[in-house]
Amino acid sequence: MRTIAITGGKGGVGKTSIASGLGIALSQAGKRTVLFDADLALANLDVVLGFRSEFNLQHVINEEKTLMEILHHGPGGVWIATGTSGVGSIASAGPKKLKKFFTQVFAIEADTDYLIFDTGSGIDRRIMAFLKASDDVVVVITPDAASLTDGYATIKSALRGKKSANIHVIVNMVDSDVEAYKTFSALSTIVKKFLKSDIAYLGAIFSDPIAAKCIRTRKPFVIAEPSCVASKNIKSLAKKILSWEPNEGRSFSERIAALYDVA
Repeated sequence: MRTIAITGGKGGVGKTSIASGLGIALSQAGKRTVLFDADLALANLDVVLGFRSEFNLQHVINEEKTLMEILHHGPGGVWIATGTSGVGSIASAGPKKLKKFFTQVFAIEADTDYLIFDTGSGIDRRIMAFLKASDDVVVVITPDAASLTDGYATIKSALRGKKSANIHVIVNMVDSDVEAYKTFSALSTIVKKFLKSDIAYLGAIFSDPIAAKCIRTRKPFVIAEPSCVASKNIKSLAKKILSWEPNEGRSFSERIAALYDVA
């Protein structure tokens, strides 16, 4: 199982729409993909995907349901673990509850190809825990100056927590590849200069009024409008992810056990 944390330095960069789009595209490519709503402040993955689940992560933390029981079969074949305040409860749960929760995460590992964490924005320590536990971190930015500043802060925190972090960048809401790569290059130059690290360019998603309309009406644009520009962009990004070399080293279970001392 490959784990990918999708994050953004600030709100409003389209992180959740990108996470859900990538999850659907990977599922459509024949990969069993689980979307995990890890946004501590605004758990809205179900809203973006246009459905409501009766049970969520809070029920797992409260030991009322198992993780398998709350997984919802969503649009495009993707599986979804919806959140509310339950995600925040993970960090404050006692060792016994924590161990039980992550034992259930371990249980889905063998049957899952991709586990995508849709994290919140910012550098909250609980958000950083998801980034540290993941194989790859995808930072979503826009050409906006504040987005670049906050994106840099997120990358800095991620590297502080895990110097070997694989960090990829998606530039959203651009009008051309030239604008996207120029934006990425500005961020990459700063990261290289001050953090002495390299980040990878995953790709761009163009501004698309058709996709924007789908988002407003709570329809996944990858399914509702598969031929629109943003959908094609998402599928291109998913294809790149599918081509990534397998990561060497500890499994997700081992990393989580070390991170939370729940072995």
